[in-house]
Amino acid sequence: MEYRVKDIRLAEQGKGQLNWVEEHMPVLMKIRKRFSEEKPLEGLKISACLHVTKETGLLAKTLKEGGAKITLIASNPLSTQDDVAAALASEGIKVFAWKGQSKEEYYDCIETALGAMPDITMDDGADLVTALHSRDKSFLKVIGGTEETTTGVVRLRAMEKKGVLRYPIIAVNDAETKWDFDNVYGTGQSTLDGIIRATNILIAGKTFVVAGYGHCGRGLANRARGMGARVVVTEVEPVKALKAVMDGFQVQRMEDAAEIGDIFVTATGNKNVIRKEHFLKMKSGAIVANTGHFNVEININDLEEASENKSRIKQFVDQYTLKGGKKIYLLAEGRLVNLVAADGHPSEVMDMSFANQALSVEYIACHARELEPRVYEVPKWIDQSVAKLKLQSLGIAIDVMSDEQNEYIKTWLEGTL
Repeated sequence: MEYRVKDIRLAEQGKGQLNWVEEHMPVLMKIRKRFSEEKPLEGLKISACLHVTKETGLLAKTLKEGGAKITLIASNPLSTQDDVAAALASEGIKVFAWKGQSKEEYYDCIETALGAMPDITMDDGADLVTALHSRDKSFLKVIGGTEETTTGVVRLRAMEKKGVLRYPIIAVNDAETKWDFDNVYGTGQSTLDGIIRATNILIAGKTFVVAGYGHCGRGLANRARGMGARVVVTEVEPVKALKAVMDGFQVQRMEDAAEIGDIFVTATGNKNVIRKEHFLKMKSGAIVANTGHFNVEININDLEEASENKSRIKQFVDQYTLKGGKKIYLLAEGRLVNLVAADGHPSEVMDMSFANQALSVEYIACHARELEPRVYEVPKWIDQSVAKLKLQSLGIAIDVMSDEQNEYIKTWLEGTL
């Protein structure tokens, strides 16, 4: 099969989505133009396990313009935009993704991506890479890969530490032009978008509990405060907790925040952050959502065990009635609410993230043989060039250091005058 999508007849609608992002991702469009001329990925096979959105669609088309053969699968069973998947399939990209996959279907698609025998992997959460490493020999053809998100980088660094990572992977997530924009501004805005689309709840005046104050949590806390919420942050890391305090947020343990919160969102990358003892303390009507990569941050089994019944009262909203009559609302089945109930991050921030992806893939194509099997940072020059291109697209000029200033920062001899 060349593709498996929800409905290929959605292709025309999806092409409209792709046309939209071409106008809102100018950095990636510049890279696409160069790739089309230079063909730096000629002959390479790329298997990509990413959220299949309109922004990802433009990335896939950019890699194809560079000469690569792409197999694209979803990195989450509920995050695919079906019209975009159909549009890409109609344009010759091998897409195996649709919204509403079962667990079995999700992993069947991973098998399909592995069966393409990729030279390069692109991952968002490291499910593709970990599945590949469970094979005896199939990884031998792979020369390198990239990873998009924090959770995936954590998994890959654990693999590196244990000595089981078998090829070099660039941690695109850790580029400044990725996590300081995509994670902060993208997650903050898109998570609120998902919550509001699912519930139409008023954010102003609510007590909004954010679990985790990394880049994603920080962005969400600030966006929620901007909409009038009283924001409480929970953390396990002292430095991050202190940052939240200095940023003006109330910091509490989850067991205390559970009693006062109206809306709870997990953004930690860890598991069972909200569990039975927290559900039991929540007020009736509490809304619980997740914006971390995997659906493990909210212990749904605990919620089900504490409940007398469950009903889906509207799309993406499940009502759990606890023993005693208290109601708790779980959004998006505990998966990423910003991609399940909304469209994910705005194109303008994904422009930088996917520019990093495209240039990192090109770097792997050129330098993989020189790299060891470990996790690498995005080369600084790539990060800087993405920032420069983004500034240019915004019509912003910045200063340039003079020769005297360049010389000054290289020497240690000149001090107080």
